[in-house]
Amino acid sequence: MGVILFSASHSMAADKKETKETVEQPTVPIELKIVQDDFEYKIDGRPDPFKPFLKPKIELDPNEIIESNEVLTGMQLFEPGQLTLVAIMMAGKQHIAMVQDSTGKGYVLNTGMKIGRHGEIISIDANKVTIEETAVTRAKKEIKSRIDMVLNKEGEK
Repeated sequence: MGVILFSASHSMAADKKETKETVEQPTVPIELKIVQDDFEYKIDGRPDPFKPFLKPKIELDPNEIIESNEVLTGMQLFEPGQLTLVAIMMAGKQHIAMVQDSTGKGYVLNTGMKIGRHGEIISIDANKVTIEETAVTRAKKEIKSRIDMVLNKEGEK
């Protein structure tokens, strides 16, 4: 426990109207005691006082597409729009497509191969590759779309 001393002086001349004589009172020390409480806030079993009482109601869109947590590998790392179809070849009775990414690296595509997050190659024809994308919404509704990657003729872009 610490003790702090303050001195206070009181002038009687300040209380009375100003006179020529001023009388000074002796300085009286004032003793202040610092009290230290042993109070400790127990948080066990109590709610956090800084959290709001009401939680905002979150409206979820039932048409929002849900992304799966599967690890993407191979051609699933590329969306069809990131690739350029450069060649289609025949291997026996099956068509094989060759695509190129923006860095110029080439890849081979086969029917049934997964491409992008939601796509699968459903057919490779003489001049195009057809990809079917299937996305699942929050309401478990499947949204299907088709993307055609068309082979440009020589000299076209």
